[in-house]
Amino acid sequence: MKTKIFLAAIATVFCAAASAQTAKTSAATSAQGGMVVNSEKIFKAVPEYNNAVATIDNLASSRQKSIDDAYAAVEKMYNEYQSQRPYLNEQQRKQKEDAIISREKEITKFQQDTFGPEGEVMKKRVEAIKPIQDKVFKAINDYAKAGNYTIVIDQANNATLLYFAPGADRTDDLIKILTK
Repeated sequence: MKTKIFLAAIATVFCAAASAQTAKTSAATSAQGGMVVNSEKIFKAVPEYNNAVATIDNLASSRQKSIDDAYAAVEKMYNEYQSQRPYLNEQQRKQKEDAIISREKEITKFQQDTFGPEGEVMKKRVEAIKPIQDKVFKAINDYAKAGNYTIVIDQANNATLLYFAPGADRTDDLIKILTK
């Protein structure tokens, strides 16, 4: 009987110790529950991202200049038409108006094909940025898992983030990981 009580007492001590250890781990996990990052700052610290953005910006500028030049040419066509209009017959007026309208439609289509949601610039942006985004998000996920963080909050452009303790910000740690 004494042996059973002794074994029960030992079992109780082991259970209490295990429970205390679980409570410590749980408290540590709760203390590590969340982390804050600034993804905008992280992306800007990654050289490949900056190079990709510069390349896309150059492409966009080049295409925008082409569009601006084309619209300037249409404006010139229109101004010439306005100055010639009194001397043109009805058929000639219609022909010049149709040419101006047609050219404007071509430029608008080119602009949409270039800058629209399915346009060339957007496709190039996705093609260039997506692998870098995947790399950054994987680093964030890996870091969060390794540190037993249960939630990651991105403070970049987030109007709903009202407060975070500076010690929760892991942005610089992630920049070091991504830029080494």
